[in-house]
Amino acid sequence: MPNHSCQIDSGVLRRQHINDIWKEIFRKSIHICGAALPFFMGRFYWIVIAALFLSILLYSVSELMRLSGHEIPIVSSITAVAARKRDENRFVFGPVTLASGILLAALLWDRLPASIGIYALAFGDGLASLAGKLFGRMQLPLTQGKTAAGSLACFLAIFIACYLASKESCLALIVASVGMFIELLPLKDYDNVVIPIVLGGISQLYLGI
Repeated sequence: MPNHSCQIDSGVLRRQHINDIWKEIFRKSIHICGAALPFFMGRFYWIVIAALFLSILLYSVSELMRLSGHEIPIVSSITAVAARKRDENRFVFGPVTLASGILLAALLWDRLPASIGIYALAFGDGLASLAGKLFGRMQLPLTQGKTAAGSLACFLAIFIACYLASKESCLALIVASVGMFIELLPLKDYDNVVIPIVLGGISQLYLGI
């Protein structure tokens, strides 16, 4: 009987782990989609800026309504699917900080530095979490569960994205190193704001724009 109980517990944990991975893939696919925004900003800058403002406002209203028991079709469903355990029965801030980080980077920095910051957020932060879930075996001390695999994926993703955008290997190395350090900090959803602003600012200083 004890062995049968252990098998049931093991099956439940396995299904929960698979569910967590699919949820993380869904969440981070939203992150990665943000990499398309610099392209559209180059052609419809103010339309994209207005759309980001509007998306933050509408999402916030939707979340407040969801918490009060009035769900908005599609939006509330997507939020429920993407929400993590720590977000249950709470305002899910991830989409707000994601859109805010992209918006602030676009407003603060010139096109190329802002694009680098946005790419770092989309690919670096997005792939770090996925790599940590899929391949993370070694957890790093004092990082609240961050993994070596996630940090390496973050560094490589930011380095490649920054180099392809700027053709500056030294800048890519600096930005990737700082981005990896920020990703290790226990910032929760607020790394969505810190990463594009800080890395975009570093890029602007380096490029002397």
